[in-house]
Amino acid sequence: MVEELVTAGAIVVSCGAVYAMAAARVIKQYERGVVLRLGRLRSAVRPPGFTMIVPGFDRLRKVNMQIVTMPVPAQEGITRDNVTVRVDAVVYFKVVDPTDAIIQVEDYRFAVSQMAQTSLRSIIGKSDLDDLLSNREKLNQGLELMIDSPAVGWGVHIDRVEIKDVSLPETMKRSMARQAEADRERRARVINADAELQASKKLAEAAAQMSDTPSALQLRLLQTVMAVAAEKNSTLVLPIPVELLRFLEKGQEAPQPDGTRAAPEPRPADRPSDRPLERPADRPAAAASAGMPELVEPTESRAEPRPRREARTETSPDTVTRRS
Repeated sequence: MVEELVTAGAIVVSCGAVYAMAAARVIKQYERGVVLRLGRLRSAVRPPGFTMIVPGFDRLRKVNMQIVTMPVPAQEGITRDNVTVRVDAVVYFKVVDPTDAIIQVEDYRFAVSQMAQTSLRSIIGKSDLDDLLSNREKLNQGLELMIDSPAVGWGVHIDRVEIKDVSLPETMKRSMARQAEADRERRARVINADAELQASKKLAEAAAQMSDTPSALQLRLLQTVMAVAAEKNSTLVLPIPVELLRFLEKGQEAPQPDGTRAAPEPRPADRPSDRPLERPADRPAAAASAGMPELVEPTESRAEPRPRREARTETSPDTVTRRS
């Protein structure tokens, strides 16, 4: 009798141990447990740690609550300004409600991936190429909003979306390089023109200052001569004061003793010897331009020479006799 009781106790202990091993579950700190008993959801979410379920009746589903990094495959599309680009991105999301992540969607990872690809193609079609290259923050916010709207019902929160790379065709890259080069050249020319303008203003101020003190101009001239002579070259500089040229010019225009000014020397084209000979055909045109009546030269009437007629004189014998 005692042996039977011992055997029965051992069997019960063994069954209890097997049951405990089958019912025992361990949930990690970054996980939550959702229990389905006979296919029906249990309201309580199992916290991390040791937990027990009913073997054969309960099914425990563990949900990772960490932030998931999911790369979005490169999507090819046409921008609003008709440029073909290839864009890839990355999505950061996490599960905030494990019950909805299990009940509301079959596979929340696959759902988020497909939604991200669809939203990325939509963003490409609505944006310009310049926005994709320079204004990515705004596009990232729009893409995050488009993915997060349906993901809220799945118990998933989109933490962040980033556009990784924008691939352009080679022809577009060369065109953009030429455009950037032209823009830099334009800015260089504008800066050079601005520098010339500022330099001209400073030179004008210096000229006005030197006009008040002529000696400053002479000193500046001597400094220039010293700068040229300092180098080892064969350049010969002969500075001529500008005042000397002005003095000579005033001397040529000085008045005569009788109160009249000296007539300027005739130019080479005004001398009679240097004037070109006028042809008779040019005289009427010159007279008409001067307002003088046109003189008509008498033309000699030349009669056409008439052909000479040969006079044939018949001599008779009587005439010959008389002459003799």
